[in-house]
Amino acid sequence: MAETTAQQTVEIGYGGTERLVMNMGPQHPSAHGVFRAILTLEGETVVAVDAVIGYLHRCHEKLAENLTYVQYPSIASKTDYVSAMTAELAYVAAVEKVGKIDVPKRAQQLRVLVAELQRIASHCLWLGTWCMDMGGALGGGATIFLYAIRERELVLDLFESLTGARLLYGFHQVGGVRYDVPAGWAERCRQTIDLIARRVDEYEAMLEDNPFFLVRTQGVGVISRELAQDVGVCGPLIRGSGIPYDVRRTEPYSSYQDFDFKVPVETAGDCFARYRVRMVEFRESIKIVRQALDGLAEGPISSRPGVKSVGQVRIPKGEGYTRIEGARGEVGCYLVADGGAKPYRLKWRGASFSNLAVLPYIIPGHKIADVVAIMGSVDPVFGEVDR
Repeated sequence: MAETTAQQTVEIGYGGTERLVMNMGPQHPSAHGVFRAILTLEGETVVAVDAVIGYLHRCHEKLAENLTYVQYPSIASKTDYVSAMTAELAYVAAVEKVGKIDVPKRAQQLRVLVAELQRIASHCLWLGTWCMDMGGALGGGATIFLYAIRERELVLDLFESLTGARLLYGFHQVGGVRYDVPAGWAERCRQTIDLIARRVDEYEAMLEDNPFFLVRTQGVGVISRELAQDVGVCGPLIRGSGIPYDVRRTEPYSSYQDFDFKVPVETAGDCFARYRVRMVEFRESIKIVRQALDGLAEGPISSRPGVKSVGQVRIPKGEGYTRIEGARGEVGCYLVADGGAKPYRLKWRGASFSNLAVLPYIIPGHKIADVVAIMGSVDPVFGEVDR
């Protein structure tokens, strides 16, 4: 070993090749702010990766045990803060399963409606930041970022008019939802998704006719079907590797069984395949939103009246696990109730956490510049990873 510092190590590898051990992150913007990848390099080729997490730990599971069933949904949204609507849904669904609480049809459909709008907004942020991470070589990475953020803002405008918030909503509650759609909201929503549908066509034309984008994504970061199953990845990652697994189809929840949509699948398993899965998901989510607006049932939005005290909702003893299909894959919530107003135990299963486990298998053999392309194609949110 020739030299050792706090930041890097130089050593002699097999055949006399010099190896450099260096950090990427946790402050690196392409490492999503709080992820540290310790890369072992031979020249610019990565030969090993050690993923280091834990920089954003906020004790979410312990907070759940100290907050009531009424209070915690607003905290649950802070796990996957890019997809807060679906994070809340996983929690309240677990409470309702353990407590055997019915949810009115209109509330179920509203949950589907906002979940798919959230998927659209999340994929907009993913596409924009991913292209910007890959940089000016795309000949328009920053352009796609600005366009995608523009469309995401339109969805956040809808959420703001529905809930009063743009990022963390507190929309879901045990037994239903907190807010009904205001006057004129449905028509505004239709106009927004019609516009986004046209803009998705523009994104594809800009990227798929760009040779730089194809070189940076095709054949890069391949996850084989076998590796996807062994590691346990989910969401666009597993569907990009040829496995048609989607919780909305395999274990329908919140009336998803009533909606017509397809589960996109690609077989190449590379960054481009994961991109294609998400681009189809844009359109399928738009299709689901239209169906939800067209078939929105009349009736109440909650099976219980409003509470006068945060400790008023109590769940009988029991335990249960629910799973939903978030923008990054399967989000699970395991809950143990002891009959009181607070969960006795709670455990999150984060899609981003499970998906990160594949990085040490797919990054070695690629260049340093490919690390950000692969990382971005995984689309982790570290509030969900560290919790």
